[in-house]
Amino acid sequence: MAVVFERPHSLVDVPMHYCPGCGHGIIHRLVAEAIDSLGIEGKTIGVASVGCSVFSYNYFNTDMVQAAHGRAPAVATGVKRANPENIVFTYQGDGDLAAIGTAETVHAAARGENITIIFVNNAIYGMTGGQMAPTTLPGQVTQTSPYGRDVETVGYPVKVCELLSNVDGATYLERVAVNNVKNVKNAKKAIKKAFQNQVEGKGFSLIEVVSTCPTNWGLTPEKALEWLEENMLPYYPLGVYKDKYAEKKEEE
Repeated sequence: MAVVFERPHSLVDVPMHYCPGCGHGIIHRLVAEAIDSLGIEGKTIGVASVGCSVFSYNYFNTDMVQAAHGRAPAVATGVKRANPENIVFTYQGDGDLAAIGTAETVHAAARGENITIIFVNNAIYGMTGGQMAPTTLPGQVTQTSPYGRDVETVGYPVKVCELLSNVDGATYLERVAVNNVKNVKNAKKAIKKAFQNQVEGKGFSLIEVVSTCPTNWGLTPEKALEWLEENMLPYYPLGVYKDKYAEKKEEE
């Protein structure tokens, strides 16, 4: 009988610790499928961040390094420069990359580091109990914004792809989502391209994945998907925000 579906070899066959309805499991699989597809498992090194995905080193069948909070791009820079033949990626949440790790992310992009960043945006701090994150939407209720995010006192959400699109060193930036089959398929293509860019030495690639946090949003997994569709996607539009090599082809 032909095998039509199986676990990627780059994904360890163990139960994950994520909450029901969390998007991390899907995103982990997409990363592993990209690694398998490109045949780079044996030379890939992942950098785990601090947050719900802190235990990602238990799930990827590759070498992994644990970074301090927000420092994954800096650690990845060192790993890649010391081992340029290896494929290096970071896996980070919004409370990590878009808060304490903003400087590391911007400057890794500005330097054009040949690394791949997988950035998960679920608009909240998940691991620590549901506090307001840099990506929390205006008016969104969290543990630390019980009356909704007030932009007059705490400012507006950080739009990472839009921010980095103005950085000359960034090569490829795309925002995707994993809330339905169509978007999952698009996310798979984007993640693979981000790894392919690194294999080809094209420079800094970041994929922002809009995802859910049913537990800290206080919703069922099904309702969380609806909330993402109705609230997050209008504020964080999906699409390619920069593709330096595609732009060059168009100019030619």
